[in-house]
Amino acid sequence: FLSGKYRSEEDMKKSARGGGIKKYLNPKGYRILAALDEVAKEQRSTPASVALAWLMTRPSITAPIASATSIEQVHALLEGTRIELTRANIETLTRASID
Repeated sequence: FLSGKYRSEEDMKKSARGGGIKKYLNPKGYRILAALDEVAKEQRSTPASVALAWLMTRPSITAPIASATSIEQVHALLEGTRIELTRANIETLTRASID
């Protein structure tokens, strides 16, 4: 979900994994996607890369789980390990994720 690949119920039909995403398509999920888009634009990156970088800053998350089905997705994951989020970036993402 945090990759930004799924943004509507129609998107869920594009992948075998899409069925598990519906529970995230709610106001909180859309806030998080908007924040990821905003930070990705500022960082000149992708939502997937920013999501991984953000999760790596969270003290309660010891090992973000990521997967890739293409070489492009592997590159996005690697980029996520190199992004240096600003304090403002982290606050934007964290604020969006709070209920």
